[in-house]
Amino acid sequence: MDTRFPDLRQYGGAEAFLRACKPNTVLEMFTGKWNGLVMGALLDGPRRFNELRRMLDGITQKMLSQTLRTLERDGLASRTVYPTIPPRVDYELTDLGRSAIGVLQAIGAWAGEHADEVIAAREAYDTKAQEPVRSV
Repeated sequence: MDTRFPDLRQYGGAEAFLRACKPNTVLEMFTGKWNGLVMGALLDGPRRFNELRRMLDGITQKMLSQTLRTLERDGLASRTVYPTIPPRVDYELTDLGRSAIGVLQAIGAWAGEHADEVIAAREAYDTKAQEPVRSV
């Protein structure tokens, strides 16, 4: 067993709720705003950096660079540099990255189906939060 991720279930702790739980460290890649969008943009095949930047409305050059580096580090995307002048660099999903697309599509489908409900709940919460506190 990996000593960085001790199994605390024997002490009554649910491993899934532990900060160092292996699956939780991997789930972090789905919680960033741009990771899933960049992966979706790479779904149809290799793309160049500026092509991705044009596709992803609102992403900065710095954020796209960071996201691509993270996806490459996690084994979800690969970077290929071609020896041309200027150098050509393509990014594409790896087999591991393509295997995660179903999860991202399910999250996207759920978000599309429930967006109105979530937005209404936010608005109701914000309205209630602006009301003065009443003593009980």
